Amino acid sequence: MTSHNFALTFDYRCPYARIGHDHVVTALRAGADWDVTFLPFSLGQAHVEEGQPDVWDAPENDSGLLALQVGIAVRDNWPDAFLDVHQALFDFRHLQAGNLKDRDALGGILSAHGLDAIAVFDEVDSGRPLKTIKEEHTSFVGSHNVWGVPTFVVGDRAVFVRLLQTADGDAGLATATVERVLDQVEWPLLNEFKHTSIPR
Repeated sequence: MTSHNFALTFDYRCPYARIGHDHVVTALRAGADWDVTFLPFSLGQAHVEEGQPDVWDAPENDSGLLALQVGIAVRDNWPDAFLDVHQALFDFRHLQAGNLKDRDALGGILSAHGLDAIAVFDEVDSGRPLKTIKEEHTSFVGSHNVWGVPTFVVGDRAVFVRLLQTADGDAGLATATVERVLDQVEWPLLNEFKHTSIPR
């Protein structure tokens, strides 16, 4: 297994981001030798039309920004809990059809993973996580033309990747899948490779 440094974008609303992050989180839990930056990306901001206000100006109106702020608050202040909370937020949205704007439900997830939900929301309400999301989102859009999730960012290259199934707890599969993706990122001749129908 090769040591890798890479970033990976996420917005908890995207099912393909959940799949990609499931592989990465499963492999990291099993000891993968990767230095991963989990990079917040707002799908709401990505779809703002020219001349319209940014989602940062009214985050309460965006369906995904509260959960994204919770994730970044945990990433930056309670890093030991991040992988568990990160995966739980994805599962809440995609396995339980949860509402990512529901503070009580998000607080329950935090508490279930040993965190003080009040302390996390105090951090969210400070505005620091939103500022971080804006800065990181804007930075990688500018430097790497990132436009969606999940995007793997390796050095000066960025590749949007859509995987079709989770690792389902299989660390070997997860590690091999991510390593294969990272190998392809290093092959600049391949720009697009897409099945015309979903393989069975």
